[in-house]
Amino acid sequence: MTPLSLDPHDALAELGRIRLDEVGVDEVLQLIADLAGRSLRGAHEVSVTLLRGAVPHSIAVTGDVALLLDEWQYRQAHGPCLDAAVTGDTLVVADTATEERWPAWAARAADAGVGSTLAVGLPIQEAVVGALNLYGTTPRAFDADTVELARTFAAYAAVALANAHLYSSATTLAEQMRAAMESRAVIEQAKGIIMGQRRCTADEAFGILAKLSQDTNRRLRDVAAALVGRATAGSR
Repeated sequence: MTPLSLDPHDALAELGRIRLDEVGVDEVLQLIADLAGRSLRGAHEVSVTLLRGAVPHSIAVTGDVALLLDEWQYRQAHGPCLDAAVTGDTLVVADTATEERWPAWAARAADAGVGSTLAVGLPIQEAVVGALNLYGTTPRAFDADTVELARTFAAYAAVALANAHLYSSATTLAEQMRAAMESRAVIEQAKGIIMGQRRCTADEAFGILAKLSQDTNRRLRDVAAALVGRATAGSR
C-alpha cells in the first residue's frame, strides 16, 4: 500500500486554513481531493462529485481511473458516488469482485484495477449536493478507522465548500450591486443632461431615455452612457 505523504490531522488543519478570498470554489474542491488522496489510507485516487440540480459532474479528480469510473456512473445514472451524493450516506464497496448492489459498475471498476471504494456524502446546500469518492487498488482497502476518518474529513470538506459557495455568492452579489450603482449613476447623469437641455422634470427625462432605449433596441444604461459621453466630449 502506498505510504501516506500527509498526516490526516495536518490535512484537516490545512483545510481550516483555506483563504476563500484567494481561491475559487473549483480550487477548494481540488485541494479537498488532493488532501484526501495524501492523507486517507487506502485511497489510490480521489474525486469529488457535485450535483447541481440533477446534473452530476466530477469537479475535482486526482487520476484518470477515478474520472473514468465517475463518468460511467453518470451515464448509467446509478452507482455508489451518485447514491452517496443524493442520500448523504457513507457507502463502502469492500470488494468490487463480489459487489451486488451495482454489479455492472463494480465489474467495470474491477477491470480498471479498483478493488474497493468509499463514497461519503457531502451535504452542502439544498441546490447543490456531492460526494467525496475514494478508490482503492485492493479489496477492503478502507478499514473502519479510515471510514470514520473519511467522514470527519468530509464534514470539514463540506464546511469549507459551503463557505466557498457563500463567499462566491457574496462576491457575485457585491459585483452586481456595484454594477447596479454604476448604472444608476450614469442614468442619473443622463437625466440631468436631458433636464438641462429640455427644461423638463426628472420623470419626463427618464421617459425620454426609456423611449430612446426602446427605439434603438439598446440597454437603458448604454443609451445613458452614450449621452453622457457625448456631453462630456462636447464640453472639452
